[in-house]
Amino acid sequence: MEEVYTVKVEEARPATNEKPSAGPVYRCIYAKKALLELPSHFQSPWDFFRDSATRYPTNPMLGRRQKTKIDSKVGPYEWVTYQEAYDAAIRMGAAIRSCGVNPGDRCGIYGSNCPQWIIAMEACNSYAVTYVPLYDTLGPNAVEFIINHAEVSIGFVHENKIPSILKCLDRCSSNLKTIVSFGNVSTTQKKEAEEFGASCFSWEEFLQLGNVDLDLPLKKKTDICTIMYTSGTTGEPKGVIIKNEAFMAEVLCIDQILHLTDKAATEDDVYFSFLPLAHVYDQIMETYFIYKGSSIGFWQGDVRFLMEDIQALKPTIFCGVPRVFDRIYAGINNKISSGGTLRSTLFQYAYNYKLGYLEKGLPQDKAAPLLDRIVFDKIKQALGGRVRLLLSGAAPLPRHVEEFLRVTLGCTLSQGYGLTESCSGSFTAIANVFSMMGTVGVPMTTIEARLESVPEMGYDALSSEARGEICLRGNTLFSGYHKRQDLTEEVVVDGWFHTGDIGEWQSNGAMKIIDRKKNIFKLSQGEYVAVENIENKYLQCPLIASIWVYGNSFESFLVAVVVPERQALEDWAVKHNLTDDFKSLCENLSARKYILDELNTTGQKHQLRGFELLKAVQLEPIPFDIERDLITPTFKLKRPQLLKHYKDCIDQLYKEAKGAMM
Repeated sequence: MEEVYTVKVEEARPATNEKPSAGPVYRCIYAKKALLELPSHFQSPWDFFRDSATRYPTNPMLGRRQKTKIDSKVGPYEWVTYQEAYDAAIRMGAAIRSCGVNPGDRCGIYGSNCPQWIIAMEACNSYAVTYVPLYDTLGPNAVEFIINHAEVSIGFVHENKIPSILKCLDRCSSNLKTIVSFGNVSTTQKKEAEEFGASCFSWEEFLQLGNVDLDLPLKKKTDICTIMYTSGTTGEPKGVIIKNEAFMAEVLCIDQILHLTDKAATEDDVYFSFLPLAHVYDQIMETYFIYKGSSIGFWQGDVRFLMEDIQALKPTIFCGVPRVFDRIYAGINNKISSGGTLRSTLFQYAYNYKLGYLEKGLPQDKAAPLLDRIVFDKIKQALGGRVRLLLSGAAPLPRHVEEFLRVTLGCTLSQGYGLTESCSGSFTAIANVFSMMGTVGVPMTTIEARLESVPEMGYDALSSEARGEICLRGNTLFSGYHKRQDLTEEVVVDGWFHTGDIGEWQSNGAMKIIDRKKNIFKLSQGEYVAVENIENKYLQCPLIASIWVYGNSFESFLVAVVVPERQALEDWAVKHNLTDDFKSLCENLSARKYILDELNTTGQKHQLRGFELLKAVQLEPIPFDIERDLITPTFKLKRPQLLKHYKDCIDQLYKEAKGAMM
């Protein structure tokens, strides 16, 4: 009998005139009696940090590698202890308070992961100030938009981001009054800030402003911990409001699940921080390790030295996104195939042997311990040799990569699913349950889930293969979008948050993500792409008649099939002394490159972001038509049908583009 990891707590709901049908409500078996709630003695994430600083004052908390002055080589990790970080956070909090920033006011944090990021975050927690991560991957004006929309009055800013803050200061000077650098600031920068009525401090200068004798304000679990902006699919970023109680319940729920199914973190664990702290995934994980008194080592901020930083730190727990795991997989595979036939054959034998036992249900460490030592130990060294737990989120992990890592890295791997609105993970695969491969696992212990039918896409939540939009309810949901009640009411209906992702329940209770409700998808690095919006911008290029842009969450870039304007292409041919007919011109490599370049120029002119530009195009002489079922009578693109029709062509485009990028 297959074990089932969920329990039904509410029956299905039939369809009405207003609402589609919805399937039964499920919880994880570890929460069958009740969802995990926040214990009454916790009020704010500050409690986690304060308690760890009391318990483990001398434990290394935040580590980074410094460049040596002489030959600018990078040295070993140097650490700040829990006590030192605690003292710095209290002092920073008092300095924030001395600038007239009150509990509930907003403080921006802008820059890549480093100890200062965490100290600034904890300083905000200490004085009940709401922190707002600022980041520029949301488009050119996002930072300015967030400062004004969230009314950010003080900002902690990475040294290299100060110029971009100063650049937009004239448009947000009515809000932003204080800028604190993670490092130093120049006299010129201070002067520039003063012209717009703002003060600019170096980190050390600002620390000196803090009077540590101030009493910390009382904190409530209903206080707003953070407002986290996410890429709006169209238009402006949306500010997701997360209260202390949701943030803390998420952290405790990770602890509970690890405790029940694997091994919870301890003060001896070491976490590698490189996923952006501006996103909810890494922020929750780092708060979890702070709660447990573990050590957090930061990367240098350069992807070229990522593996080198991992070797220096030797983490025990590693969180990644599919794109990173893809690179690790490719790197290990290259090494194996270059090791000669004998080694490849031995590896393949060991791989299949261990896979067989994992499929029979043996846990990771018991499936093939001898082969782990003889064959796979070398592979384990790729992540420093000490990793005991791998977590993957933000986009689906390709099945072959997941299987490979589970077999070869000698540690448990758990794939999860969540959104900023669900305060990071809302589903997680249970450790050592191999049948959860290719799924995002079961609801976490703070959340209930159900599927809602999407009739227009043919998904039925009541059929024997239940499929539909994933809806969530529970204790780790957001409290609405900042200043956007209209958007909040669109996605939260009767207490259920509608994720926009289409899932399918598996027989063991796990969830598999199979589609996206709107024409929005995620790329492998976790960026959302609103494809219609992008196509409309490309359509402003005079050389094309129509375009279908394609991407998916296993690839990091977009490709397209384009119907060129016949006249425009023929004019180009005359200029280049070509006498080919239109069909042959569409196959001409130079013509394809010409159209691709013109499209990307149009895209840049309309401020498309880097990942929204195209890497390859196919020119199609025959317009998309109703006869081939590629468009609707109102000329809307039929995306699933287009994909079916152009499948081989799309595969070829990805192959070509990757070849060109090598």
